[in-house]
Amino acid sequence: VQLQASGGGLVQAGDSLRLSCAASGRAFSSYAVGWFRQAPGKEREFVVGISWNGGKTYYADSVKGRFTISRDNVKNTVYLQMNSLKPEDTAVYYCAADYYGGGGAGESLYDYWGQGTLVTVSS
Repeated sequence: VQLQASGGGLVQAGDSLRLSCAASGRAFSSYAVGWFRQAPGKEREFVVGISWNGGKTYYADSVKGRFTISRDNVKNTVYLQMNSLKPEDTAVYYCAADYYGGGGAGESLYDYWGQGTLVTVSS
């Protein structure tokens, strides 16, 4: 499966953005999808994940209550709605896919990665 992340941009603190992760190739509905981010000078970290059947979601504590993940298997797309953005959310955001996965936080769970989209939140 090939992944294409999009929707990043420059916003102000408190604004919202919606990222998209579009998939092509094998049946997307069979894949868990996770969003990870990497801020300048920091290691990549888990943000949120959704299981292959959409039944489970997992959020990093730093984004709980502000970010929401959803999937549209008809459109082969997973969305990350980000509200109340903070400067510390500034990072390159990556989506990743795990065949019949649970959407957990470990990077090693995911076999397929998109190219990343930059989110910059100004104060």
